[in-house]
Amino acid sequence: MRVNKLCMSAVLMLASVTAVAAPDQIVTSILTKNNCLACHAIDKKVVGPAYRAVGEKFKDEPNAKDLLVGKIKNGSAGTWGPVPMPPNPGISEEDARQVVEWILAGAPE
Repeated sequence: MRVNKLCMSAVLMLASVTAVAAPDQIVTSILTKNNCLACHAIDKKVVGPAYRAVGEKFKDEPNAKDLLVGKIKNGSAGTWGPVPMPPNPGISEEDARQVVEWILAGAPE
């Protein structure tokens, strides 16, 4: 009986670690698939701002999720300087929302 509980605890613990790691792997896959990492990085400016800087700038914005999804899908200009972000119409709404939630959570690694 004790061995069963111990085994079950170990399985649940591993499942929770996997669940925590999975979203970052999913987001990394989305970023890679949509070529986002050509212009953005997690913690430093490349061509565009760092994801963490975006999260910090918009964290208190009431409609930040919808605003950022729109910027991803339709492009943006003037928010971070003169270099515009081109539209990315190929990213699905669901994928864009996952990326935005990750950004607003602080772009954890």
